[in-house]
Amino acid sequence: MKSLIVSLVLIFASFQNINAQDSLAVITVKDSTSAPLPLDRNDTSHQFTYKKLIIPAALITYGVASLGIKELKNLNSSTQYEISEHKPDHIRLDNYTQFAPAVLVYGLNAAGIKGKHNFRDRSIIYGTSLLISSAIVMPLKHIAKEERPDGSNNLSFPSGHTAMAFASAQFMFREYKDTNFWLGISGYSLAVFTGVYRMLNNKHWFGDVVGGAGFGILSTELAYWLYPKINSLLGGKKEKSQTMIMPFYQQGNVGIGLVKNF
Repeated sequence: MKSLIVSLVLIFASFQNINAQDSLAVITVKDSTSAPLPLDRNDTSHQFTYKKLIIPAALITYGVASLGIKELKNLNSSTQYEISEHKPDHIRLDNYTQFAPAVLVYGLNAAGIKGKHNFRDRSIIYGTSLLISSAIVMPLKHIAKEERPDGSNNLSFPSGHTAMAFASAQFMFREYKDTNFWLGISGYSLAVFTGVYRMLNNKHWFGDVVGGAGFGILSTELAYWLYPKINSLLGGKKEKSQTMIMPFYQQGNVGIGLVKNF
């Protein structure tokens, strides 16, 4: 099982190293926390390229194929049988690790390790990614009607937890790949952990997890591609409008102040 986790992480690291070629746009503004940034036309991070779809397309194809191809269905069954023989403890850390990479992005920025976007912009991107992921995964569960390994229901494919985990990991990679590549790919270890524990908890087949990973990565890539359009709709081009969030202390009271200039 450890070799499986290490192999998956190395696969994602190798692929992302090939694709970490987008130029870094250096933007300096007074409000680096929440003011919308004017888009840099030389910044290619929001451009759509087919090579960004290679990995998610391969993972999604495998996941879908596992629903009908006998050999892959047998692999699902044999994997769960091997897991059941070891009788692992069913822990629920996967409910939290699915969001851990995204939490790290916000934590690192708060600690002064800046990513690609400011608070407002990355929140829009991450929120869009989660919405896209949910919009894909939830209907597919009801269409596929794949029974879970534990027989609890027929909503096994694809794994929603894994989709969220890889959406978060891809988000972390895209935010840090230009400034710290190894930090950027570290989120994938948490995503793989989430997928593995969905199987250890007897909630998903191997194909569900692989497909979920593909949908998660795809959701984040679509979110980055859609961001300039969403930013424009939200008034991101109005450079004179700035928002500042700051803590304050007054007469023993601690709080957060919001200042918006138009």
